[in-house]
Amino acid sequence: MKTDVIKLDAASAGTIDLNDEIFGLEPRKDILHRVVRYQLAKRQAGTHKVKTRRETSYSTKKIYRQKGTGGARHGDRNAPIFRGGGVYKGPTPRSHAHNLTKKFRKLGLKHALSAKVAAGELVILDNADLGTAKTKDLAKAVKNLGWKRTLVIDGAEVNANFALAARNIEGVNVLPTMGANVYDILKSDTLVLTKAGAEALEARLK
Repeated sequence: MKTDVIKLDAASAGTIDLNDEIFGLEPRKDILHRVVRYQLAKRQAGTHKVKTRRETSYSTKKIYRQKGTGGARHGDRNAPIFRGGGVYKGPTPRSHAHNLTKKFRKLGLKHALSAKVAAGELVILDNADLGTAKTKDLAKAVKNLGWKRTLVIDGAEVNANFALAARNIEGVNVLPTMGANVYDILKSDTLVLTKAGAEALEARLK
């Protein structure tokens, strides 16, 4: 598919031919949902922890004699039924990650890119090169282009000045091609691919 290419000053920079097998699919929500769940589960800390009966600090002495008190039988105060006692089957540190094949993750990325094209939220930028790392200049260009919550994906490496200028602009995220992922793409209102980024993504997803 032919797509227009622009510069940071909104001037036209010709067109680019995007691969229909990557950018022209019918987006499937079920695939996108599974890949997003995979990403979020993988990055979940899983550091939740409670003290079990053997980790609480009470004495292990039996609190009173077995018979003759008229009360229930008890051992020590570490039992889960007592306040301050150990928690029974509580959460322990673990990984929440689950497996998803590399082939399926690639498919998810294709559908995420296609979803942005279908929604009219894909912009192809000639390049993301800046002469100076001035946030003011980039912020002005972003405002003139009408970009709000924006993800910019560059080639193998992001231009250093562009990355420095963009990091102080709220709502603008910059990633190299290898950092492109389904969750960040779907979360953005505008997906901006440089020509180098688009070519690198096509090479990665073929």
